Amino acid sequence: MSAAHAAQVRLAPKAHAFVTASVMLATIMQVLDSTIANVALPHMQGSLSATQDQITWVLTSYIVAAAIGTPLTGWLAGRFGRKRIFLISVAGFTATSIACGISISLLQIVVARLLQGLCGAALVPLSQAVMLDINPPAKHGQAMGLWGTGVTLGPILGPALGGWLTDNYNWRWVFYVNVPIGLLAFFGILAFMTETRLSPRKLDLFGFATLSIAIGALQLFLDRGEVQDWFGSVEIWIESLCALIAFAFFLGHTLTVETTSFFNRALARDRNFIIGCCIYFVMGAVLYATRALLPPLLQNLMHYSVLDAGLATAPSGAGSMLAMVLAGRLVGPIKARDLVGVGFAVAAFSLWQMSGYNLAMGEGTVVWSGFLQGLGIGLISVPLTTASFSTLDPQLRGEGTSIYSLSRNIGSSIGISFVQTELTRNTQVAHASLAEHITAYNPLAQPNALPGAWNIHTASGLAALNAEVTRQASMIGYVDDFKLLFVLTLASMPLLILMRTTRRVTHVAAAADH
Repeated sequence: MSAAHAAQVRLAPKAHAFVTASVMLATIMQVLDSTIANVALPHMQGSLSATQDQITWVLTSYIVAAAIGTPLTGWLAGRFGRKRIFLISVAGFTATSIACGISISLLQIVVARLLQGLCGAALVPLSQAVMLDINPPAKHGQAMGLWGTGVTLGPILGPALGGWLTDNYNWRWVFYVNVPIGLLAFFGILAFMTETRLSPRKLDLFGFATLSIAIGALQLFLDRGEVQDWFGSVEIWIESLCALIAFAFFLGHTLTVETTSFFNRALARDRNFIIGCCIYFVMGAVLYATRALLPPLLQNLMHYSVLDAGLATAPSGAGSMLAMVLAGRLVGPIKARDLVGVGFAVAAFSLWQMSGYNLAMGEGTVVWSGFLQGLGIGLISVPLTTASFSTLDPQLRGEGTSIYSLSRNIGSSIGISFVQTELTRNTQVAHASLAEHITAYNPLAQPNALPGAWNIHTASGLAALNAEVTRQASMIGYVDDFKLLFVLTLASMPLLILMRTTRRVTHVAAAADH
């Protein structure tokens, strides 16, 4: 199909339904795998005879590979065709999932996860581009509501499903579960999706290489920083310098090159798209940071099981799905910017509620605040995506969805790394502050104190007291993190002022960057 006809792909109703279902299955499979393996790491560690530091490479290799591969999606789809790249990605992701499941050594599973990340990098941006192409502009809100449901559903279901599979079968099934999903998606795309080939652009090898090094080094820096004590480690210094130098070369090259640049500069001329990427970056940081904080809080401090923690956080997904369905219908009658503003307000309110968490709270508090946050995220996601692409030339969608997804991925990585670092630091500060107020004159520290008291004159009493102080300090650390996310959400709201409220589609030729 020519570039002139790439904006709208008309399908029969039956084919439209099957294409939608197939690309959504591929999306859910990819985003599910970003979290499902986390809970199985302790089981993998014993099975593969790996140390705690070594086993984290199972996650790191996947994250780094996916981050590097995502920006290349637009060029690949334009050069070889969207359907062909989609099929290769789904087949590769399914095959590498099997390779992960049958791995018998740490090296094997790290290599398999690396290839899995590369294959899966294209699935989310391609699925978004397809959903925009097969639906007319009037239905883009509903299409993005459905697509956003899949993107949000995976990270929420991942921990609970991973815990259930690991407990009832073994850790290998967190990878084998991708096989039936991948097969259904592959044959659905093969049978019903039509090929859409945009005008191919020349690959800017220098731009791609420098951006890949920058993203890969940044992901390693963020993922390994907490383990390696940040800038107290030579590894972290090397990774940070590589990221900075490579990005400086990429930025300078992009701004000055006279021929085609890897980052299509036409994207930067669309204000709505750039503002949308910035807000999506913040949304990724807030959403995934919260998802990273809640399960360990519930499991380590409140003594929830993995399954119970997953069930307690699941209403967040229900809130997101409900909001996305509603937002998909409201986009149009209500300005997208107004809906995003309401979503930010609801998400901020939920984080304010989370900043009041305590060790005596019931499960209802977690469920209600999580549901509200999901509601807010859903109200942000659909109108934001619709507004971000409403003014973008259809010929730029393939590259646009890649950068859009990348902004969320980097935001989530930075958000998770930041809150984990702050959690450790604030817990230590709170522990020292609480310990200052513990003296031998406290009635609860006496040998004949009330039942349940701590006798600081015995080793067991001191250990029990220290454990409780650590528990209380950890709760303070979590609360401080929720407060930071609350402030970040409020601080991002002024970006909405810069977003256009009227739909004005520009037609910037893809060749404008040549």
